[in-house]
Amino acid sequence: MIGSLRGKLIEKRPNQALIDVGGVGYQVQIPLSTFAAIGTLHSETMLLVHTHLREDQLALYGFATAREKQCFELLISASGVGPSLALKILSGMSIEEMVPAIRRGDLAQLTRIPGVGKKTAERMVVELRDKLAAIDVPEAGKPAARSQLEADVSSALMNLGYDERAVERAVEKVRAGADGDFEKLLRDSLQVLGGSALQKGAGAGR
Repeated sequence: MIGSLRGKLIEKRPNQALIDVGGVGYQVQIPLSTFAAIGTLHSETMLLVHTHLREDQLALYGFATAREKQCFELLISASGVGPSLALKILSGMSIEEMVPAIRRGDLAQLTRIPGVGKKTAERMVVELRDKLAAIDVPEAGKPAARSQLEADVSSALMNLGYDERAVERAVEKVRAGADGDFEKLLRDSLQVLGGSALQKGAGAGR
């Protein structure tokens, strides 16, 4: 089984590439994302390869990244999704769009891809939602990674006894206005956290 190919790029089209490896030309089917990434003609190219073997055919599918190959192999594990359709899906939607769409069951977005009907989209959601948990992609609206400053402020607030989730929400809410100032971020976060806490304390002291 061929797992990768490294050689001279002899020909490339939006859906396939021809790579010369030691005088042997390998025709590899590729998605558009790989077409854009493999470089110019006659340059050295390396593709990760999925070898698809059937009774009457041996086909090679190539990918610029391990994540593309992993997504392709997950897609073809779904009922009704063959290699050709899997390539169309990867060509019609980026991984950063596809994975969240499947996770949240967004059939409208999935069926915009030519060849993906409602039933196929439904099967993809049911069969792949859990499997795609292993693929890490940034989702729209997902908070950016915390800076060291935010981590320090969060640690200080938790040491004061505040709940971790409440701290994260408070820091996220005021982070944009802190301008990298520790004291301001701490003070603003405390204002968000302290309102309800002070009210509870005042009620308890009566």
